[in-house]
Amino acid sequence: MPATSFVPTRPIAYGRQQITPEDVQAVTETLYSDYLTQGPKVAEFEEKFAAYVGAKYAVAVANGTAALHLCALALGVQPGQRVITTSITFSASANCVRYCGGEVHFADIDPATALLDLKAVRRLLESHPKGHFHGLIPVDFAGLPVNLEEARQLCEEFGLWMIEDACHAPGGFFTDSQGQEQRCGNGQFADLAIFSFHPVKHIATGEGGMITTNRPDLYEHLLRLRTHGITKEPAQMSRNEGGWYMEMQELGYNYRLPDMLCALGISQLTRANEGLARRRALAARYDAAFAEMPGVQPLLPAAGHAYHLYVIQVADRKGLYDFLRTRQIFAQVHYIPVHTMPYYQQFGWQPGDFPLAETYYAHCLSIPLFPSLTDEEQLYVLDCIREFVG
Repeated sequence: MPATSFVPTRPIAYGRQQITPEDVQAVTETLYSDYLTQGPKVAEFEEKFAAYVGAKYAVAVANGTAALHLCALALGVQPGQRVITTSITFSASANCVRYCGGEVHFADIDPATALLDLKAVRRLLESHPKGHFHGLIPVDFAGLPVNLEEARQLCEEFGLWMIEDACHAPGGFFTDSQGQEQRCGNGQFADLAIFSFHPVKHIATGEGGMITTNRPDLYEHLLRLRTHGITKEPAQMSRNEGGWYMEMQELGYNYRLPDMLCALGISQLTRANEGLARRRALAARYDAAFAEMPGVQPLLPAAGHAYHLYVIQVADRKGLYDFLRTRQIFAQVHYIPVHTMPYYQQFGWQPGDFPLAETYYAHCLSIPLFPSLTDEEQLYVLDCIREFVG
């Protein structure tokens, strides 16, 4: 049994949302307001989120997948176009290309971070004529930001656009070659960046997502795409027949985020820095413990890590996963390599194509990490892992 006498009164999941009375009050006030959707809370959330990440523009959408889909549409992905991403990600990072008929290509990961290896991306790009590939989707996996300055250099050299999948990393940053901290989603390097507000994420609205950019052309296009391709802006319309008039100018979607969820997001955003600090403190405690626990290998830490996930690698991953469940600890695996999914195997991808990603998958496990995780609960998790690995 664990060294601690602590007994959890509820299962300890790998992630958990935190809802406060202030969150409930914010949602309740919006429910009693004049707008449930398409009201003032949407613009307020967008403005505050853009300021938080340091971008010029933000567009609230229904979820992170919708955000990726709209980005691919706005960047003009067409059937036959080729886009590179990582295999260690949720499938939506790749699926957005398929929604538009494009081809998904993968490059292997850096085993120390599980991030897309930009050297592997370069080798892939150099193995084909310029113009063969059209876009790059790096993923800030687990909350560790990709060095987008280096990724941008690749994109400039080979004529690619870039979408930063920052679903795991609001508040995260990397340090550029000038020593400046570059926040995830600030639009300095990527054409577009996307975030998710799923319950286990830093900011939780149930479902929800955000796109950030510094490009006004993409911003205006995204506003139309998320609302059926409709605009009410007089300067964008071919004619104006009165106050009721609007124009559907292209085929878009209903990917809007309602006001009550934006109100929840605004309330959660006020605690974003506090939650991030707690995640980093918990991660530092894990780092210190695992430094003295042979048989457990965490991913590489970093100052700007946003720690959506804390991932360890162990020899017997399934054994540890099953053992922790007997102790009411619900760890999770992030992720099954996308290229091994049956859907993607139909395009010729198969196990063995990306050995570093597949080796990572064979050993990885995300252990509990969320702001409301108590010190007692974390010690209990550590004791249980120590008991298993001996």
